[in-house]
Amino acid sequence: MSSLRMALVGNPNCGKTALFNLLTGNTQKVANYAGVTVERKEGSYQSPCGTQFRILDLPGAYSLDATSPDEEVTRDVIQGNYKGEAEPDLLVCVADATNLRLHLRFVLEIMALGRPMVLALNMMDTARKRGIIIDTQALAQELGIPVVETVAISKQGAKALADKLAEKAWTVPAASAEQNLQDRHLRVRQLMEKAVTLPQYNSTLDDRIDALVLHPVLGMAILAALMFFIFQAVFSWATPLMDFIDGGMGDLGAWVTSPLPEDSALYSLINDGIFAGLGGVLVFLPQILILFLFILVLEESGYLPRAAYLLDRLMFRAGLTGRAFIPLLSSFACAIPGIMATRSIQDPRDRLTTILVAPLMTCSARLPVYTLLIAAFIPQQTVAGLFNLQGIVLFCLYFAGILSALLVAYVMKWLRRDKSEHALLMELPAYRVPHARDIALGLWQRAKIFLKRVGGIIFALTVLIWFLCTFPGAPEGATAPAIDYSFAGQLGHLLHYVFAPIGFNWQICIALVPGMGAREVAVSALGTVYAMSGTEDMVASQLGTVIANTWSLSTALALLAWFVFAPQCISTLAVIRRETNSWKVMGLATAYLFALAYLAAFATYRIAEALA
Repeated sequence: MSSLRMALVGNPNCGKTALFNLLTGNTQKVANYAGVTVERKEGSYQSPCGTQFRILDLPGAYSLDATSPDEEVTRDVIQGNYKGEAEPDLLVCVADATNLRLHLRFVLEIMALGRPMVLALNMMDTARKRGIIIDTQALAQELGIPVVETVAISKQGAKALADKLAEKAWTVPAASAEQNLQDRHLRVRQLMEKAVTLPQYNSTLDDRIDALVLHPVLGMAILAALMFFIFQAVFSWATPLMDFIDGGMGDLGAWVTSPLPEDSALYSLINDGIFAGLGGVLVFLPQILILFLFILVLEESGYLPRAAYLLDRLMFRAGLTGRAFIPLLSSFACAIPGIMATRSIQDPRDRLTTILVAPLMTCSARLPVYTLLIAAFIPQQTVAGLFNLQGIVLFCLYFAGILSALLVAYVMKWLRRDKSEHALLMELPAYRVPHARDIALGLWQRAKIFLKRVGGIIFALTVLIWFLCTFPGAPEGATAPAIDYSFAGQLGHLLHYVFAPIGFNWQICIALVPGMGAREVAVSALGTVYAMSGTEDMVASQLGTVIANTWSLSTALALLAWFVFAPQCISTLAVIRRETNSWKVMGLATAYLFALAYLAAFATYRIAEALA
C-alpha cells in the first residue's frame, strides 16, 4: 500500500519540529532539497488503523509571500510546484496556542490554497497555564476544518492528531474571502473574539525572566557566564568518557594487530594509519556532544532569539544585526549549517557580511586540535579555586573567533561607508522546558554525522596520508626515518620553507593539507606522521606527549592562532560559493582567512619567542 504524503507547516518556533520528532521517532532522514541548501527532513509514521504516512517537516514560514529561500521552498512544496517533490496529500498546519493571534494569519493563507488540512494547536498545556481558553470546536466550526490540540513535548501529546489521521478526518477548506492582508487581519480578530478567551494581563513568569535576561547589563553578564560555563564543561565533563574511548581504542588496536608481523605493510596501515589516525579523532566525540547539548538546550528553551535581541545593538555597531547571532552560533557546531542559516537574513548586504565572517566561529571540527594542544601545553590546574585553566584557555580561543568576526564585520562596514540602520523585528517564543527526547534525537543525529565523517572522509584521508607517508620507501643506506623520503615527507619539507617563519615544522605542514578536507584530520594526520617518523618510545607514547616533547610553546601557540582564522574546510568554501553564487566571494573569503591566519600565527610565534 502506498504511503500518504503529509506536510507539517507553520511559523518558526511553533513546535512543528518537536511534533515531527514525536510522530516519526528514529525514522527521520535529513538531506537537502534538490538544487538548494535548504534542509529537508522526512520521516515515516503509521496511524493506529495501519495507514502509512510519509511526513515532511517543511521549513518555518511567516507567509507564502516568500522573502527567503526557506519560505520559497515551503510555498512551492505545498503548492505542488517544487521540481521533484510530489504534492502533499494532507497539510497539518501547526500553530502556537499561546500566540494564536499571530499564527492564525498564516493559517488563513494556507486555507486559501484549498488543500486537505488539519489545524494542530500546539503548546496547549502552556496556554492553559497562562489562563488562555480556546474553544476548539467553535474554532473548527468557524474555519471549516478539523482542529486538534497537541503538546509536542508530551509522549501522548499527539493523540488527538493521531486519531484524526486514523479516521482520515481531514477536510478541504471552503473558498475564503480573505484574499489580502487587511481581510485576514479582520478575520483573525473575529476568530479570536468567537473562540479564544484571553486572561487579563498579569506579569507572567516569561516577563519576569525576560526582565533579567534582556537587561542591557545583567543580560550580557548572564550570556557571558553561560558561554564561560559551557566551555568549562566541555573540558571537565568529557574527561572520563575521553579516557574510556582512548583506552578502548588502544586495547582494540593491540588486539587487531596482534596476529600481524610488525614489519608488514598491513600492520603499519592498521596500527600507524587507522588506529593512530582515527583513534585520535574519535576520542573527542564526548566534547563535541557536550557542546551540542548546550546549544540544543538553549535553542529548545527559547533563549536563543532573546540572545539575538540582546546582542543586536552590539552587532549592529560591528556591521551585523541581531539576526546574525543564530547563524553565527550555529557555526560553532559547523560553519556549513551556519552559512545556510543566513537565509533568514532578508537584507542581502547583512547576509553577505554574515556569510563571510561565519568561518571565523570556532566549529566543532577545530575542537580536537584545540584540546590536543591545550592538553599538551597548558597545565591542568585550578584557577581561583574554581575554574579549570584549560577551560579558560579554550574560552579565550572561542572568544578570539567571536572578536575577530566582529572586527572583520566592522572593517567591511567601514569600507562600504555604511551609515544606514536596520530595525530588528523578530518573535520571542515562550520559554519552555527542553524535552529529553528531542535533545536525545538531536545529539544522536550529530553523533551520526560525526561518525559518518570519521568513517567516510576522515577514514579516506587517513589512509591516503598513510600511503603518502609510506611510499616510496627509504633508499639503501638511508640514515633518516623512512618518512623523510616519502611523498608526504617531500611535500612537508617543501612547504616548510613557507611556514618556517611562523614556527611550523614539516610534520605540521603535512597535517595542514588534509586538514582542508576536514579539520579533524589534522589530528589524525599528526598521529600517523609521528607514529611513522619517531623512535619506538615516541610511537608508544600518546600524541599529546609526543608533541609536548618535540614542539616549543611558541609553535603550539602559533598553531592555535592559525586555526582561529584559517578557512575551516573545502566544504565550507563550497557552501559559500553555492549560497552567494559567486566565485569572487568564495575567493575573497579564502584569501582573507588565509592572510589573517598567517599574520596571526606569525605575530603569535614572534611575540612568544621574544618573551621566552
